[in-house]
Amino acid sequence: MLLEICANSYESAINASTAGAHRIELCSELAIGGITPSYGLLKKVVADLKIPVHVLIRPRSGDFTYSKNEFEIMKQNILFCKELGCAGIVSGILQKDQTIDQPRTKELIELAKPMTFTFHRGFDWTPDPLKAVLQLIALGAQRVLTSGQEANAEKGILLLKELQEIVENELIIMPGGGINSKNAFLFKEMGFQEIHCSATSIHQSIDNPKISMNSTSMFNETRIAISNKEKIKQILKRINPDDE
Repeated sequence: MLLEICANSYESAINASTAGAHRIELCSELAIGGITPSYGLLKKVVADLKIPVHVLIRPRSGDFTYSKNEFEIMKQNILFCKELGCAGIVSGILQKDQTIDQPRTKELIELAKPMTFTFHRGFDWTPDPLKAVLQLIALGAQRVLTSGQEANAEKGILLLKELQEIVENELIIMPGGGINSKNAFLFKEMGFQEIHCSATSIHQSIDNPKISMNSTSMFNETRIAISNKEKIKQILKRINPDDE
């Protein structure tokens, strides 16, 4: 059985490789479900690791419905990954009704070749997962990362098994979400080829800071924070009134 580790930093990537993991999915910011890692991190990880590196292509936190410009950013990041010799891409796009955006996901899959393509856990928002996996097969994806549309993969194991039976050998169903040393054997017993987990431990790096740099209002998947043009103009009027 193949173990993929979701690595959120250089140290996590090195630890995964040293410990014997078979592959990593490289990303940043696990607290928001992961976003695309920086070019510098990506380049060093690919250079230093001998195991395959898959890269999360997600331009921001929040939903999985992207603007035209965000879509172009995703494509540029895929090209960077291809240039660096990455083994695979983890990405995907949803429509506003949470169904798979088939034309644009297909474009990402084709652009990523010869890298493999994993549809990420945006899949767990789709209203009809049985239909969605068949769409992914038709689009040419190689695997889908999913918790079985539950808070963790152990709770979603029945749907995961049903999905695996539907796709047979045409798509890899990779369980992910809450998998650890205590429950990993369940997925092997049920015949899954691969599992995905972060295997993280939390370390205290500093004492309580003088002020927090986190914003609790932004830890919300239903919201997207965007710089507001009118607010910017109001600030400029205040600091440079003569420029009007």
